[in-house]
Amino acid sequence: MEALFFNANTGFLEGIVRGYKAGILTQSQYANLAQCETLEDFRTQLSATDYGNFLANEPLPISTSTIADKATELLVEQFKYLRTNAVEPLRKFLDYITYGYMIDNVVLLITGTLHERDTHELVKRCHPLGVFDSMPVLCVATNVDELYQSVLIETPIAPYFRECLTASDLDDLNIEIIRNTLYKAYLEDFYNFCTTLGSPTSDVMHRILSFEADRRTINITINSFGTELSKETRAKLFPTIGRLFPEGNNQLARADDIEQVRQVCENVSEYRSFFSEGPSVSNPNGDEFGALAAQLEDRFFSTEVDLNKQAFLQQFQYGVFYSYMKLKEQEIRNLTWIAECIAQDAKDRIQDYIPIF
Repeated sequence: MEALFFNANTGFLEGIVRGYKAGILTQSQYANLAQCETLEDFRTQLSATDYGNFLANEPLPISTSTIADKATELLVEQFKYLRTNAVEPLRKFLDYITYGYMIDNVVLLITGTLHERDTHELVKRCHPLGVFDSMPVLCVATNVDELYQSVLIETPIAPYFRECLTASDLDDLNIEIIRNTLYKAYLEDFYNFCTTLGSPTSDVMHRILSFEADRRTINITINSFGTELSKETRAKLFPTIGRLFPEGNNQLARADDIEQVRQVCENVSEYRSFFSEGPSVSNPNGDEFGALAAQLEDRFFSTEVDLNKQAFLQQFQYGVFYSYMKLKEQEIRNLTWIAECIAQDAKDRIQDYIPIF
């Protein structure tokens, strides 16, 4: 039944986003980019793709940060076009996509306020998709109490603050706990909203959001080893969704080393490869721990790409809008990585990006 009226309101935008997706770089285009000797060659190769001449007005030498910023600007323009033409409930769905960026931006402003930095300068570093109309109000705050009150009143993510945090929680030691607490509330809220949209959107998005929740749960567990974070506090940061929930979350809350994390991941077939064929997980030293963390991050990204590609195999659902944004973010990370390797003449590592198509 949902397919009967889907095209009346959303068919045009679904066609647009699938057209955008056709412009995502292919393996052969990545191969051409990886063979570039200079960033000027890199810019020339990119001009033959859907990116076109987006760097044409940039003076030489081009920095890798400029490439990332300009690519992000293109993505933001595409998102704003979709958002402007959307009607409910797609408009609300697209709003939810921006909430994750808003959380990162607000946490950045909180950190700057704690360190007595100029928040007007920090606003320039905020992700453009997480900028909201009342953000300048947050820059007026001179201490964390004022900032907390402003966030509660002025931001779309105010409910997450109101339910999870108090002004006394906003200190430098708690900043990552604040971020993870807000993301927990955000993922659970987004998951519940997708449930109200019904199948097939809920089917597609539940898979993607469940993986995102599990990834955060695993990362929180590993990053808490050797810190003052108690097991009780750790458990409170775990989202109450995902394939590891509830039993896997309970085991991870009690885990003391990476080997125990690996054993928990063994229970989910798609997660078994995360810790395979890599550095020792039984008792890693500092270098091995860093290598393991890098390996885990790459495998998380690869799994995320696979899930988001699968979203495009099904029609009449909103998951393609979320998945397109995530695939383009990965593409921008890939471009930045290749450009950085070219700039630093590190050709031996230039192939360490995550291919998409």
